[in-house]
Amino acid sequence: MDALSELGDFLKSRRAGLHPEDVGITPYPNRRRVTGLRREELAMLAGVSITHYTRLEQGRALGASDGVLEAIARALRLSPDETAHLKALARPAVASSRPAPPRVEHASASARQLLAAMSDVPALVLDRRNDVLAWNRMGHALLAGHLAPESPDTPANRPNLTRMLFLDEQYRELFANWNEEAQLGVASLRLIAGRHLNDRPLAELIGQLVMNSDEFASRWARHPVRTCTSGVKHLRHPLVGAMDLSFENLVIPGTSGQRLIAYTAEPGSPSEAALRLLGSVTAPVADDPTAARHRQAAKPRSS
Repeated sequence: MDALSELGDFLKSRRAGLHPEDVGITPYPNRRRVTGLRREELAMLAGVSITHYTRLEQGRALGASDGVLEAIARALRLSPDETAHLKALARPAVASSRPAPPRVEHASASARQLLAAMSDVPALVLDRRNDVLAWNRMGHALLAGHLAPESPDTPANRPNLTRMLFLDEQYRELFANWNEEAQLGVASLRLIAGRHLNDRPLAELIGQLVMNSDEFASRWARHPVRTCTSGVKHLRHPLVGAMDLSFENLVIPGTSGQRLIAYTAEPGSPSEAALRLLGSVTAPVADDPTAARHRQAAKPRSS
């Protein structure tokens, strides 16, 4: 992706979202030809020259100072995540004239050992692009039981949670509030893309999603930006029904953005009971009569 065009598009999208009345400016009496604030209005609010702001929006003034960027962020009423995104776009890392080929990511042996030890907790390891590098049995059963358990081990065919959210119908149906999940998925991918403009596999993922999902493309064009490190997922699992699960993202030190995600249920809640049932119905012990009864009871009934 091109930092110059990304910066300009981001600023234009946020400027279009503000109106003179929102910021205490009396509109000109003549008909406005732009949606939202004019460049000169935004520059006045930020206390920077119209020339300097125009050059920045046109991608001709990279390397702006913290003071200028923070003044523009305040004028645009950007969130902390959006302000960080603005700074990343305004100061892109210098690309090498001979970029190194993309490095294939792998979950470390210790990370896999940790996943295995979390036998009752759904957990997985993702890279910064949301490719699944590894998952434990419960993580696979919770999120992608329709995929082969070993699929993260083949880099060319690894599941990607953002791709699945838009292009995998079974994964999409897992979320009770899909629209909210979709918006968050695009916003978090935007944040990562702004920090890694020269990431070719990431650019290819975004291009694939834009080409194959109108829903993704329309959200991407609005430039949402947001990070999410914890929260609650409202799920409708095909085997055990509704669950509200808390999740935490834990960054793995010494990696290029890998993180471990774990899902837990409130003790004593119906969601905890459903999670335990999921563990039983997906247990590998075929001769366990209790697990067999759970599996039979949890099978979807035909209408």
